[in-house]
Amino acid sequence: MNKYAKSGWNALASLKLTILNLVLLMALVIMCTVAQVNLGTYGAVRMYMRSYWIWWHLPGTDYSLPVFPGGVIVGSLFVANLVVAQISRVKLSWRKIGLWISHAGLILLVSGEFISAVLQVDGQMTVEEGQTVNYVESTREIELTITDTTDAKSDDVYGVPESLMREGSMVPIPGTPVSVQIKRFVRNAQLSNRGPGESGSLANRGVGASVTVVELPPVAHDEELNQTAIFVEPWAGGRSYGTWLVSSALGAPQAFTHEGRTYTLAMHRRREYLPYAITLKDFSHDVYPGTDIPKNFSSLVHVDNPERKEARDVLIYMNQPLRYEGKTYYQSSFGKNDTLSIFQVVENPGWVIPYLSCVLVTLGLLIHFAFALRRSQRRRAQEA
Repeated sequence: MNKYAKSGWNALASLKLTILNLVLLMALVIMCTVAQVNLGTYGAVRMYMRSYWIWWHLPGTDYSLPVFPGGVIVGSLFVANLVVAQISRVKLSWRKIGLWISHAGLILLVSGEFISAVLQVDGQMTVEEGQTVNYVESTREIELTITDTTDAKSDDVYGVPESLMREGSMVPIPGTPVSVQIKRFVRNAQLSNRGPGESGSLANRGVGASVTVVELPPVAHDEELNQTAIFVEPWAGGRSYGTWLVSSALGAPQAFTHEGRTYTLAMHRRREYLPYAITLKDFSHDVYPGTDIPKNFSSLVHVDNPERKEARDVLIYMNQPLRYEGKTYYQSSFGKNDTLSIFQVVENPGWVIPYLSCVLVTLGLLIHFAFALRRSQRRRAQEA
């Protein structure tokens, strides 16, 4: 190494850098916790923990300045510091094997957060007693659905993700002769009946023709949902079927007919359809005597998977989720006078990494202290 490379290597392996990283991480945790009041958990984590920089908006301008390193930079620097320090300061020998294992556990723990940030997908499943559901809804993303309801026995549902809802774009719907042109997209809107003297609506078909759409700032809190609205113009066979207002705030879907087939337009949270179905057989909600504080709530569900020829009952309750087909179903909430159960559904390929990291750190420390105890006993024996 030349002197510059050696100086950089020593700085990256420095214990001072380790302490600085720990201080920065603690500061990020405090700022992220405080920010949850205004941004919600999801917004605060994205802004502080899963960003490169924390930006400060200059009042009265459109400019922002980076004022603090985000979790991506601090975490990456921490991993690099641990790796370089391990190589530089800890000799590769049986006497130091415990430290090698512990450091590997710490590196794996920090790396696991990056894996979760990239690959983890959160969803939600809402089921009423006696109801069967075979899809998981996204908690953040929405989609425009075009449903062929011609067959009374089953519906064919086609979804347009939010990423394709660009104003002016024409989106073909695979498997159908229908294409939809996006006229206007409003992430969060307030809908009201159009009053006398108000400007006309973009929609000229359905209830949207008499509705006024006012754009609002997107919501930030976890318990709030955006009321998304979109103006679309369906085309089929070279013919336009007018402009429709589709929104999650509208109670009824909008429908049109093309060549004897009926299609409905609706907006809801993006759905992932599953190769199996879950039926809620019974929901139980226990409270502490004399209070309304939940003591325990659980759901008895029936899982039916035709592909695997599997049908069984499973009890999901607090701290006891159902892990199935790569997804984890947590008992999250309930409603409708204890007849409705809400599951938080998490798909995280790296969910086992924190457990493995803790095992490695614990095992490494036990091995290291065992070797240290053995050396101490030998010294005492020699002195005696």
